[in-house]
Amino acid sequence: MKKREQSTQNEMLEGAKLIGAGAATIALAGAAVGIGNVFSSLIHSVARNPSLAKQLFGYAILGFALTEAIALFALMMAFLISFVF
Repeated sequence: MKKREQSTQNEMLEGAKLIGAGAATIALAGAAVGIGNVFSSLIHSVARNPSLAKQLFGYAILGFALTEAIALFALMMAFLISFVF
């Protein structure tokens, strides 16, 4: 009887880990939308004022890097949940 309870508990823990890792990867979709917004705004801004293209590109790369960092943190959390805990 005790062995069956332990097996059930391990299965529930494994299921919770998978749900947690899946929830952590939802942030990757948000980061993809954010990166799309950054470059969409860049295209619109350059179309409105082409003389500022060089300065705006620098800002766009900064926005891309910060948004991508959030995605990498979310991916790291998903891997930690999956393989460490």
